Amino acid sequence: MTCYFKNSRMKELLSDIEIDPTKENIEEVDKILHEMLSVDYPNCAATWKMLRKKLEYDAKGFKKRLKAILDTRLYT
Repeated sequence: MTCYFKNSRMKELLSDIEIDPTKENIEEVDKILHEMLSVDYPNCAATWKMLRKKLEYDAKGFKKRLKAILDTRLYT
């Protein structure tokens, strides 16, 4: 499920961490988000809810961790 990837805040998040969501990598990005947020895949609504909370309280730290994981898993 990639239902929240069309949201402008999600697009901004991925842009901020220099990740270009493509049809080749979007499912992996989605799975990584679920893992990071401890939400069962593919529960889209719960993931989006947790993601908004994380960004509200620790946007800088969360973005840094997400970028590190995505760089490792998408580009190696």
